[in-house]
Amino acid sequence: MAKKIKKADLQQKEEAVFEVTEYDQYLFGMGTHYEIYKKMGAHLTERDGKEGAYFAVWAPNAEKVSVVGDFNGWDVNAHVLERLEPVGIHALFIPGVLEHSRYKYCVFCRDGRTVMKADPFAIHSEVRPATASMVERLEGYVWKDQNWMEKRRKMNPDQNPMFIYEVHPGSWKKHPYSEANPQGFYNYKQIAHSLADYVLEMGYTHVELMGIAEHPFDGSWGYQVTGYFAPTSRYGNVHDFMYLVDYLHGKGIGVLLDWVPAHFPKDGCGLAQFDGTCLYEYADSRKGEHPDWGTKVFDYSKNEVKNFLISNALYWLDEYHIDGLRVDAVASMLYLDYGRTEWVPNQYGGKENLEAVEFLRHLNSLIERRKDGTVIIAEESTAWPKVTDTPENDGLGFSMKWNMGWMNDFLSYMKNDPIYRKYHHTQMNFSMMYAYSEKFILVLSHDEVVHGKCSLVEKMPGYPADKLENLKAAYGFFVGHPGKKLLFMGQDFAQNREWSEERELDWGLLNDAGHRKVHDFMKALLCLYKNHRCLYELDYEEAGFEWIAPDDGDRSIFSFVRHSKDGKDNLLFVCNFTPVRREDYRVGVLKRKQHKLLLDSSWDNYAEAQEIKIKPEKIPSDGKPYSIACPLNGYGVLVFSF
Repeated sequence: MAKKIKKADLQQKEEAVFEVTEYDQYLFGMGTHYEIYKKMGAHLTERDGKEGAYFAVWAPNAEKVSVVGDFNGWDVNAHVLERLEPVGIHALFIPGVLEHSRYKYCVFCRDGRTVMKADPFAIHSEVRPATASMVERLEGYVWKDQNWMEKRRKMNPDQNPMFIYEVHPGSWKKHPYSEANPQGFYNYKQIAHSLADYVLEMGYTHVELMGIAEHPFDGSWGYQVTGYFAPTSRYGNVHDFMYLVDYLHGKGIGVLLDWVPAHFPKDGCGLAQFDGTCLYEYADSRKGEHPDWGTKVFDYSKNEVKNFLISNALYWLDEYHIDGLRVDAVASMLYLDYGRTEWVPNQYGGKENLEAVEFLRHLNSLIERRKDGTVIIAEESTAWPKVTDTPENDGLGFSMKWNMGWMNDFLSYMKNDPIYRKYHHTQMNFSMMYAYSEKFILVLSHDEVVHGKCSLVEKMPGYPADKLENLKAAYGFFVGHPGKKLLFMGQDFAQNREWSEERELDWGLLNDAGHRKVHDFMKALLCLYKNHRCLYELDYEEAGFEWIAPDDGDRSIFSFVRHSKDGKDNLLFVCNFTPVRREDYRVGVLKRKQHKLLLDSSWDNYAEAQEIKIKPEKIPSDGKPYSIACPLNGYGVLVFSF
């Protein structure tokens, strides 16, 4: 029988740093112990003059739990943990445990079984395929990113540039094969320097790192997590990962992390059936399993499970200085019928998972209240309303949302032979009908270049040279369109092959003139993006965008203007999606003001191009009283400032 907690007990301060108190248990049971990771897991400490480690694990339905590891010969009876009430945490200080010791929990189930489990709160693990947790210290790294953190605190993410480079560290670059490193992985410190150099060269503002939380299967890309608090040991230890983030910050580069609170794998060492029962997952398989993915679904009705996830999110922000989280598979969390033929309605008979909605609002409210420039981004693929509105206004409270609708329409249009694009013209301008319903990020992510979908350049029609020109036109439209941006690695130099986690990108393509031209054009677009406020500061306000010619379907040409807040920094984009050169092309302009041609996709050298000044003429075009003559090459992109 759980004993009642007295109010006086709740007001007591913890006497020991690494000891689970009744107050900790109360907060954990309420789902509001946002730093519970500082008490759970394995912590090196000292007790009565003896050095060792304090272990704590939540397993309320277990008969008993012991710790096994290097320090006790993996003897399941050597160190049985003490059960704490009322929430069922098991804890024990064990003297003599050293840093880097391997360990697991032996859970004695009430049905007589014993299962060996990795620590849900472990901050480090063995390199896969081994699955033991490891005793490590978070403390000890000296951060040097104070200037970045202070600058970020003053940022308004809505009005700042955000052009994200999505990176899978294990396949961005690889070392040549060696017996010591057969997969060729760069460690966190090595990739820090190479990645920062590349991101700075190109002009991206942020990197988004895939597959950082520990996961056993490379082919899951990090989306089937077994170690939520552990940066994967494939690339180094916890301080190595801190160095990566710190170094990127020192170069002025933001760091976002993929985060997976929607589901977890069934691996025997992981969270599934953790204490012999459905502890972290819903017990009803109609709610607790994703049939399509073969994974378990977190039980958002349990305060302790929600606390586990919320504290994990805040852990990455606080302990690793991560600038934001991209939340994977939000739609699967929101809908009880997602991917299911059999499902359980909510209490009102609907298909919405009200418990998951409450969890997301709770988490997002906490992140919003930080007021420190951190963001939380939803990968949400449905028409769920108000994803980026506040919980107070019945929203979910995300900072931003991936625009999957735009991505599908955009790629569908680009796949068409240019001769047929006029019949699909609305696929490119439809997005502006809903562009301000959410705070969107336009994404061309890893999901679009795997599993038979082919790379972006191979989606384009025509011969190889045509494909490259099509891709440049696509990128011009992409950068000009309202919304923050994300591009997956390799696509900025027109990687031909689909991405695979097993090999590095085809960097040799940069020696090919055509691929180098795409690379240089994207670099020029990124330079344009960062240097012109109109391309980011009004992304989420209608005043920031204006069509010039949205309906020129017969010629498959789009033209539009991006406005700055003060009206002093404006860009005019013209994009031609056919190979036909329009020698006599004329575009309407808003003012009889000198325009400067800043970028022409047909230029041979974007870096050395000279600004070309053009004075508008009083010749009506596109419904405007003034216009400028601008011969437009096939697949041409022109960008003017005024």
